[in-house]
Amino acid sequence: MPRKLIKQLKLAREQITMSWNPRNLYQLATKKRLFNGKQKTLFQTMWKAKRDTRGYHDAKITERQWLRMFDDQLPTLNMKLGDQRNHPNTASLMYACMERRIDFILFRSHFVSSVWSARQMILHGNVKLNGKTFRYPSHTVKDGDVVSIDPGSVTTLVKPSNGSSVFDFVPRAFQQPWMFIPEYLEVNYNTCSTIFLREPITKPNSTEVPSPFPPSFHAMAYKFYIRRGRARK
Repeated sequence: MPRKLIKQLKLAREQITMSWNPRNLYQLATKKRLFNGKQKTLFQTMWKAKRDTRGYHDAKITERQWLRMFDDQLPTLNMKLGDQRNHPNTASLMYACMERRIDFILFRSHFVSSVWSARQMILHGNVKLNGKTFRYPSHTVKDGDVVSIDPGSVTTLVKPSNGSSVFDFVPRAFQQPWMFIPEYLEVNYNTCSTIFLREPITKPNSTEVPSPFPPSFHAMAYKFYIRRGRARK
């Protein structure tokens, strides 16, 4: 495996990333404990939660860039959706702003096999925002924006050998665990486009932001930034 890909997958740190790579899936399947017993203080526990959650919601952004995006004011619970006791910790939404990025939307829509592939497609001019070619992976969309990709660039679409204009769907190995669509996205596979509907929210017993970590783990990461005074007002 190329050294650059190993670095992206964070295999040495045993971190889970946004990729269909089988070695990343292995990390996901074998990660049994959130804490390995080396965290003896509250700060160490919060730091590990921050490291793991940032490692998954990673888009090659620096800590300084993330702090400009981070909002310490978490959304309030929608009590119309059920009893407050059934709602997960709203700290699970601390990375909700990242879901507006175009590269994240392409990965959540299953058009690419990793967030890094999504960034490459955008830079190569294969992605459009509201019908116009867009080359900025870090751009955050607004509600109702339409993100589309050239069908020839979709990972699971293959042009048939008979010259037909209709692409064949060919599933990729190890993609099944990622084959779910968040409720804040409306994906049209006929046109290879996605509409960003709204900001992710929490619901009774669930949160809409996809993550391999429980809300309580996100809460520890949230406390890291709050208690260390790193939240930008």
